[in-house]
Amino acid sequence: MKMNRKRRTQTIIDFKIFTPSLLIILAVSILFAVYTNESMALLDSIFNTIVDTFKWGYLWYALIILGIGLYLSFSKYGNVVLGDPLEKPRFSLFSYASMLVAMGVGATIMRTGMIHWSEPAIDPPFGLEPGSMEAILAGNSYSMFLWSFQTFAVFVMVAPAMAYILHVRKKPKMRISEACRVIFGDRFTDGLGGIVLDTLFMISILAGAAVTLGLGTPIVTYNLAELLNIEVTFPFTMIVTIIWVGIFTVSAYVGIEKGIKKLSTLNMYLAGLLAVFIIVVGPGLFILDFFTDSVRYLISNYVNFSLYTHSMELGGGTHIESHTVFWFAYNATWAMLHGVFAAVISKGRTVKEMILTYLMAPTLLAWVATGVLGGMSVHSHITGSVPVLDIVQNEGLEAAIPEILSSMPFETIVLIVFVIIATIFMVTTLDSTTYTIASYTTSRDMSKQAPPKNVRIVVAGVITVLALSLMSIGGLAPLEVLSGIMGIPIIVIQFLTVYAAVKMMDEDQAWKYNVRKD
Repeated sequence: MKMNRKRRTQTIIDFKIFTPSLLIILAVSILFAVYTNESMALLDSIFNTIVDTFKWGYLWYALIILGIGLYLSFSKYGNVVLGDPLEKPRFSLFSYASMLVAMGVGATIMRTGMIHWSEPAIDPPFGLEPGSMEAILAGNSYSMFLWSFQTFAVFVMVAPAMAYILHVRKKPKMRISEACRVIFGDRFTDGLGGIVLDTLFMISILAGAAVTLGLGTPIVTYNLAELLNIEVTFPFTMIVTIIWVGIFTVSAYVGIEKGIKKLSTLNMYLAGLLAVFIIVVGPGLFILDFFTDSVRYLISNYVNFSLYTHSMELGGGTHIESHTVFWFAYNATWAMLHGVFAAVISKGRTVKEMILTYLMAPTLLAWVATGVLGGMSVHSHITGSVPVLDIVQNEGLEAAIPEILSSMPFETIVLIVFVIIATIFMVTTLDSTTYTIASYTTSRDMSKQAPPKNVRIVVAGVITVLALSLMSIGGLAPLEVLSGIMGIPIIVIQFLTVYAAVKMMDEDQAWKYNVRKD
């Protein structure tokens, strides 16, 4: 009887970190929704101060974390196996890379890849003329830059420590506090300090998941409304959201192998077919030429994008300065989630394989997506078939997407496939999020088994209710800015986990004993 009771208690959520995290997010979001104008003014003021004061710091942070990732990969630590050196990796390289792509890129690339070039084109860097051909090219290259090596280095660099405690040291709790035990000791980790670290992690994940669901929904609803010839309303948005939440709940319930893995692999094939279809039936030659030009411009200006602060312009900057800072800050809050998920699926991989796969696979997919989708939308703009810049300025980014897709031959097919791919991307991203939060909050030994299915269902419900509630009361925008502001403490935690990973591998001399033998 005692054993049964103990087994049941091990399947519940650890409310010491889950409850305060959820209550903080709800309190802040409701407060901001009630006082929307005042809260946005306050948050904008705080964020602008951060941009003005630490703009240089965020840019160097992204480059430094990339440098650390490359160092770990090609040093003696890169050969350390995250698991038993005698066992094969848990997933094939294609399945592994597909899951990292689905997690790292997600549905956001469907929006940024197609339309984000318009914002830098309207407010271009480097003194370019707004709306000019070179400004448009710079905008598309900048969109590629956002999905490049710094971003995915930020995402993956929590993973070495988390994977090491899970697969090598076999720790039962896969938490940031546990990874930092080697630095702070038992008293801090098992006390208030550990709770604070884990609560910060949970706030960043829950806030990010709610924002992702809220911001990703228009990618589907606007195009689905175009297909059905109806208006986008909140009830319609709620129905769409509930449908795909049902899908990712089922996917989360059945587990990684039967859920995330199969959906991620399927989506890679669908995305490839859509790209080929657009090139064949659309302006294929222009897309290929424009993609080549965009890569050329990106490579030529990679350092310019990486370290551009526009310091000589004291009266204000252009779009990319503040957006780059926000992008890296927002990505830092997601680093915890990406790192934990990458750690879970990296069993049997070396540190080098994990880091380099996360740096290369999502980057290549994002560049191709930006080249194809961006090329298609730029062609529709410069030929006059869709006034993209006018729509973006007057109606917003999401409103331009269905107009661009509808300008293609076989528009119905393109819209349907686009909606399916965006939906699956959202499902796999939120599925990964649900799985990670469940792994983090359960008291079950994560080194031996998956998180409980009932916990995954509870987490899926919490994320859905939170996102729908915030969408209905207008609380997403403040939460998005707040997520960016939270990047500062998360960056500190990220560097701590990198140091912890090196310290643990040195203590165990893992680079000598936990490597594959020829």
